[in-house]
Amino acid sequence: MSASSRMARLLEHPAIWRGRSAARADVLPTGFAALDECLPGGGWPRTGLIELLIPRLGVGELYLFMPALAALTHRSCARWCAWISPPFVPFAPALAAHGVAVERVLVVQAPRALWALEQALGSGACDAVLAWARSLPAREVRRLQLAAERGRTLGILFRPRRAAREPSCAVLRARLEPAGQDGLAGQFTLLKSRGGLHRPIRLVWPSARI
Repeated sequence: MSASSRMARLLEHPAIWRGRSAARADVLPTGFAALDECLPGGGWPRTGLIELLIPRLGVGELYLFMPALAALTHRSCARWCAWISPPFVPFAPALAAHGVAVERVLVVQAPRALWALEQALGSGACDAVLAWARSLPAREVRRLQLAAERGRTLGILFRPRRAAREPSCAVLRARLEPAGQDGLAGQFTLLKSRGGLHRPIRLVWPSARI
């Protein structure tokens, strides 16, 4: 194989990217057309850790991922969708109203939530894992990213907005803030990714409540 052929194959690897032109990667549509247009590859990364920074709970962070979770839980070979120590008990009828197959949802209340999160991400038994964290050292974020890659899992980590000052090796980091006073819309801003457009996007949430 020639040197040029070897280089071409290397640049196809999903971990390699060149500026705003990212190598092809497996993605999952978000369910929001405007958001898909701005994310690298046209959707959420199918594997890896997403950090979503929020000013407080309840700004639409769950609405943001409901279409993707619905799609994952209805796959013919669906694995678990695990929620690690959520701050509130998920309301099954509302999840079902958003199209989520609740029989594939696993809620884990663990005294060592970080340990449980890493195990779930790396187990290979989950399509998606959601967790909430306040303070998290950069080395722990790296461990979680590596675990998500090992388990071929989409990890969704909700963190406070102040975490933007901390380094992160998550495959994607974004900020979500409320847009208006009625709670029916949010403003999404991509902060870090392998490509994509880093500009604010206004998203209107569906009417069903979580």
